[in-house]
Amino acid sequence: MGHREELLRGAKKALLEKGYARTTARDIVALSGTNLGSIGYHYGSTEALMTAAMLSAIEEWGEALGQALGAPEPDEDDTADPMLRFWRRVIRSIQADRQLWLASIEAMLQAEHNPALREQMAGGMHAGRSGMAALLTGIPEDQIPMETVRSLGAVQMALMSGVLTQWLTDPSSAPSAEEVVAGIRALGGPGFGQQLTGVGE
Repeated sequence: MGHREELLRGAKKALLEKGYARTTARDIVALSGTNLGSIGYHYGSTEALMTAAMLSAIEEWGEALGQALGAPEPDEDDTADPMLRFWRRVIRSIQADRQLWLASIEAMLQAEHNPALREQMAGGMHAGRSGMAALLTGIPEDQIPMETVRSLGAVQMALMSGVLTQWLTDPSSAPSAEEVVAGIRALGGPGFGQQLTGVGE
């Protein structure tokens, strides 16, 4: 493995261990076994290297998420409600790959000031909506109507973001898969509209 690859590996390790804002060039050098001059030679700047590390970490997060949501767990109950199985897999992934999920949140914050990162995140968001819609409907991704991607896929992504925030912030009181499913079904219940009548009056 050359210095360029070692630098990227070290930057990704620093990103997951310390976060974007707290990582310094010296941290990367220490973790990669290279030298400070290598950063400028191969990437131009520490910021460019960290952007590359962010992009690589996002790809890994997407792959990890796809595997977690698409493959059954060894102890998974095949008779369980499909929606319940889905949310159990999501929560297990958050617990197992916490640092990758955290990196995805930090990447979103950094993208506000990084056009290249924002473009990558936007592409990943679209792919995520499409993937969620395919997973939930069983329809091949290239055959899903755009209105399904923009509704079912987008809402599922929104729900995942909210559940993720709760699990990363306070795991001890974050909702279980069973509670998430119960809440989703309550939102779609026949009395939901009537329950909201008069709110804010």
